[in-house]
Amino acid sequence: MTARPQDPELARIHASFSGFHRRQADRLVEFPGGFAALDDRYTHSRGNNHLVVDGPAGPPALPALADELLGHLPYRLVYVVDDEVAAASRGPLEDAGYTASRTVLMRHDGPVPAHGGARQVGIEELRGPASTAWRRFAPGVSDEEVHHLVERRLARLGAADDVRFLAVHTEDGEVASWVDLYLDPAAGTARIEDLVTAETHLGQGHAGRVLDTALHLAAEAGCDLRFLSANESKWPHRWYGRRGFTVADTVHVFARD
Repeated sequence: MTARPQDPELARIHASFSGFHRRQADRLVEFPGGFAALDDRYTHSRGNNHLVVDGPAGPPALPALADELLGHLPYRLVYVVDDEVAAASRGPLEDAGYTASRTVLMRHDGPVPAHGGARQVGIEELRGPASTAWRRFAPGVSDEEVHHLVERRLARLGAADDVRFLAVHTEDGEVASWVDLYLDPAAGTARIEDLVTAETHLGQGHAGRVLDTALHLAAEAGCDLRFLSANESKWPHRWYGRRGFTVADTVHVFARD
């Protein structure tokens, strides 16, 4: 979908998207048209070490720039927000060995649901379930990689004015499903990320309950613009569509291992 910078809501989503990456970074390196978000504590986490191109940029220079700024890592990841910049960047990046995919930014346009019964939890309560989930999502992942992917949630505490980790529990008190909620009431924006259900509790409605809770709390906090990101090629974005979300824009993702 072609970006429409004149759309005030889309501009707010873009600002929230960039702010999310900026605010959780341990260090930032600015360059014309974007920035590198870096965190040496979590070098196995691509979500904490990447480039974000959110303005006018020189596409031919991106591969060399990524090598310069991410050269200490075995992977490269570049997010490009603008469609035209992405189209111009695709050739140089693919020539350098990158593959392209797309992440959709989905805005909640449905009615605000009732509270789903999830409650706020601390990082320590999510360590076990999140570790198990990462081993399911990435078979063969090392203990160190899992540690980085789980502990990066500590950095995300700085990604918004009000950060809440929400979870739904079984009757036995086991964490069944969880999600991150990033609230910026002054801007009126809320970002929902990393909705996961434990494998043993799939198909029981827990994800819907935790998502409903996040949406309800976001509205309660005065955030009229509620959105999330989802991989365009995977099924969850269709599930979000059934939960009242519509695609507002696309972020282009270029990756190389």
